[in-house]
Amino acid sequence: MRSRISTISLSSLALTGAIFLAIVFVRPIPRASAAAPQNNSAAKQSAQADTKADTNADTKSDTKSDTKPAGKSSPAQAPPASGSIEKRVEDFLRKWYAWGPDFQLKVGPVKPSPAGDLYEVPVVVTAQGGSDDAIVYVTKDGHFMLRGDLQDLSGDPLRETMRKLNLQGAASKGPADAKIVIVEFGDLECPSCRQLDYVLRAVLPKYPQVRLVFKDFPLETIHPWAMSASITGRCVLQQSSDAFWKYHDTVYDNQDVISPENSYNKLLELAVQAGATEDKPKPCIADPKTQDLVRQSMAEGKAMDVTSTPTSFVDGRRMVGPNQEVLEQYIQYDSAHPAQ
Repeated sequence: MRSRISTISLSSLALTGAIFLAIVFVRPIPRASAAAPQNNSAAKQSAQADTKADTNADTKSDTKSDTKPAGKSSPAQAPPASGSIEKRVEDFLRKWYAWGPDFQLKVGPVKPSPAGDLYEVPVVVTAQGGSDDAIVYVTKDGHFMLRGDLQDLSGDPLRETMRKLNLQGAASKGPADAKIVIVEFGDLECPSCRQLDYVLRAVLPKYPQVRLVFKDFPLETIHPWAMSASITGRCVLQQSSDAFWKYHDTVYDNQDVISPENSYNKLLELAVQAGATEDKPKPCIADPKTQDLVRQSMAEGKAMDVTSTPTSFVDGRRMVGPNQEVLEQYIQYDSAHPAQ
């Protein structure tokens, strides 16, 4: 589930689903409109004047051609100031998405992109207590805006993504030396995460060579007991990995009966049912260090541009949502094409 506001239509703005950079979105940012065309009579007078001017110019140019530098072009237009780019991007986005005064838009600061010939422009939009963010790219003449993922074709972006993911201390199951690793940033109160859990329960038994890693990403602004569920899960994990996964699945199965009012007792009950010792989770839950571990996982997700749950990385490929077809496509491909 998205942590942001659905009314903004930010699925159109989010970068995670883009496949091609220039093809997905190339829009000229409007400039000042050209002058209105002349009427017919004025146009005729202008044409006559142009003819005379051309004749005179031809005569004069014959006498001055030797003194005029050959091939000299007019100076290139200087790139627009960053403030000008930010203003034009904001104006364009407001019109394109119909974002009126109820939407607060923060654009910038403009900075060079890894591509060199583009500026990278962060955009944050806020409304109704929620927000979302994205990156757009603007050509250095300030005329075109693009959205999508910039990929360095000289390297291995999937391996680089996996390198950035910190798996230390996270819940995991499957072979420790697995060649295929799924890293999920999830929220135990999120209905879409529950759907992904059901998908994984069906898919993983078919692919015993896959390792699954779960990282906490509770969406506190919209899921009031998600943080409590993550904290309790951390305490169960300290006792047993098997107990954690039982707790993980049981919480998803019981989402509909857990509420902010009963979450502490209900989550503790589910932890004990999963195999946790009854007296150990309570001091762990009360320990601020446990919540710090959850927030560290959240910070790692944000560093990977995770803005919604579930967001998974399948050997470095980003997958947002519970898409079984895409998940199995990734697994099957990597099974047939192991990394060198």
